Amino acid sequence: MPHRRLLASCLAAALAFPAVAGALPSLAPPLAQMPVQTQVMAPVVARFRADLGSLERVHDTTAGTRREAALRRLYTDWQQRLAQIDPAGLSGEDRLDHALFRRDLAYRLEQLDFRRGRFTDAAPLLPGVAALVDLAEARRALEYPDGRASAATLDRTRQQLADLQARLEKDPKALGTSPILAYRAAGLVDGVRKDLKEWHGFHAGYDPEFTWWTRQPYEALDKQLEAHAKLLRDKLAGASDPETIIGDPIGRDALLAALRHELIPYTPEQLMDLAERELAWCEAELAKAAAEMGARDWKAALEQVKALHPAPGDQPRLVVELADEAIDYLVANDLVTVPELAKRDWRMTMLSPEFQLQAPFFLGGQDVWVAYPTDTMPHEKKLMALRGNNRHFSRAVVHHELIPGHHLQYFYNSRYQTHRELFDTPFWTEGWALYWEFRLWDRGFAKTPEDKIGMLFWRSHRAARILFSLGFHLGKMTPDQSVDLLVERVGHERENARAEVRRSFAGDYGPLYQIAYMIGGLQFRALHEEFVVSGKMTEREFHDSILMGGPMPVAAVRARLSGDVPVQDLRADWRFYDFRR
Repeated sequence: MPHRRLLASCLAAALAFPAVAGALPSLAPPLAQMPVQTQVMAPVVARFRADLGSLERVHDTTAGTRREAALRRLYTDWQQRLAQIDPAGLSGEDRLDHALFRRDLAYRLEQLDFRRGRFTDAAPLLPGVAALVDLAEARRALEYPDGRASAATLDRTRQQLADLQARLEKDPKALGTSPILAYRAAGLVDGVRKDLKEWHGFHAGYDPEFTWWTRQPYEALDKQLEAHAKLLRDKLAGASDPETIIGDPIGRDALLAALRHELIPYTPEQLMDLAERELAWCEAELAKAAAEMGARDWKAALEQVKALHPAPGDQPRLVVELADEAIDYLVANDLVTVPELAKRDWRMTMLSPEFQLQAPFFLGGQDVWVAYPTDTMPHEKKLMALRGNNRHFSRAVVHHELIPGHHLQYFYNSRYQTHRELFDTPFWTEGWALYWEFRLWDRGFAKTPEDKIGMLFWRSHRAARILFSLGFHLGKMTPDQSVDLLVERVGHERENARAEVRRSFAGDYGPLYQIAYMIGGLQFRALHEEFVVSGKMTEREFHDSILMGGPMPVAAVRARLSGDVPVQDLRADWRFYDFRR
């Protein structure tokens, strides 16, 4: 144990020489906080993450069958390897990693089947495209193509697509295709077209024979793919207007599978009931804050708050002011350890007008991206951006994105239990940031009724996200109805509401991502009651332990904090919400 003796001697030396009064805080953490690696599962999970990265780097073709087969083999091989480890003989942390890893592999295999089914459903709209996928995958496998055979494949697919296009131009309902399926197929065509461009560009000009055979068939096919994607997207899906919002609902069975994976025991319908209860609570609190302001109702109070925005050019100064306010409050009340370096190792970026079409409010993580109108925006969009990023809305957003929210998470995730990034979930990531909105509300962080309106606006927004996200994936709510919900029951500007819904359904986020904010926050709040309110842990011990434990489903956090990690699978049986409240 030489490393531990060295650490102990360094600690003794550090304690023998106290800091000079008035010296700047040390950027190096206390040596006692430096983790000593004793976990046996950590390097196992880390190796899988590295192997997965290598495999995905090589097998990166859209809808590739070789990619799917390689991933399936990797997952099943690791399942067999994991079965050789008896979890009963492991420590609590290792037993948790074993259970999380086993859960992760099983779900990854399920998702391969799910994604293949999505491609199969769209296949009638993609004649010959599978052959193009094969060409792209062969290049990644370093197989040298036959120019003449490749040209034949390209021309054959072009003709198949042209024939289908002519049929659909004449009768868009010829295949009975839904707009949603057409939109999915258009996205697949875009991906395959990009892969095929790389395939052709790799050989063209370097191999005279290949170029002689394929140049014309490739160029003709590329134009046909572009036209086919446009037909699918604009005519069949009805997305010719860039303002149109189209998503791809996954259905109830897939939602239930995803919830089981997140160890959540409630049905989508129960979660929508939960959201209605939380939204009703917000509406009641908004009415109280409006009365404090002397407004006739909460919507009138919200209008007053929206007018309290920084002058042009002052938003970055406000962000720094709000970030410092939150950090000072956390430190003064000993709520969580904020390392000295974490207080200012973040950068600030202003979101472009184009990006704000999908992200009308702040984003964050390692850094913070600030939303605010620019001089190039049309007048109405400029006013909406001003109103949507007012001082009191921003106050809640800054501590969500920076500290104690996402930036502090990123800081800890980079230094503690780094292998658990594999088990990352928005219920931990977004849930933690929203939990702090709950916690700070309960502690009276909102100093004025305007501050309360700002915090309640976002809390209402998170509840509404559950309603429209699950409603959409259940087939009960359209994107336009989702926009109306945000405008009428939350108080969004319509442009901002459309941007929020577009961002939710664009495919960049998983189907449960938008519900994870409030559901994860409620899970962490239930943990706070179980471990802090009960007196088992202090605020700081509780919060530090969660951050140092790394990302995972919140039910797994509960098992870790309690020391009750099962030898077998983690169970989705924690009822964290009291519907009787």
